[in-house]
Amino acid sequence: MDWCCYRFRTVWDLPAPPAAVYAVLERADEYPLWWPQVRQVTRIDEHTGTARFRSLLPYDFVVTATERRRDPAAGVLEAAMTGDLEGWARWTVTAHGAGTRAIYDQEVEVRKPLVRRLAVPGRPFFVANHALMMRGGRRGLAALLAV
Repeated sequence: MDWCCYRFRTVWDLPAPPAAVYAVLERADEYPLWWPQVRQVTRIDEHTGTARFRSLLPYDFVVTATERRRDPAAGVLEAAMTGDLEGWARWTVTAHGAGTRAIYDQEVEVRKPLVRRLAVPGRPFFVANHALMMRGGRRGLAALLAV
């Protein structure tokens, strides 16, 4: 097992139509407005941007994300990532009951030197840190969609 590699899957059930959820998620440069742990997003061009995020632990991750897939009909948004995290992330948005299920899948290798050095003893904390970040995002998105 490579202790610097992570696979995450997070499921958000939201009381809003899939089109509304997708419309918010596809505007990544606006994530800092509703997702507290996403500190900054800077657009480079139409398909690429940099993002800086931090959850509970005292370190920032900075990545460059490049759009790989944007498919509103399928409800899929996918990006390749380089920088402190190397890999990909994907949102899949589908109807679920009277609302929406948004699934976030991510496969990354941590490239940030400090986090790599602490890979084995820190792994439970890094996983918990990610879960807290995702919880904050779900709360922020739900509040935005409720307006």
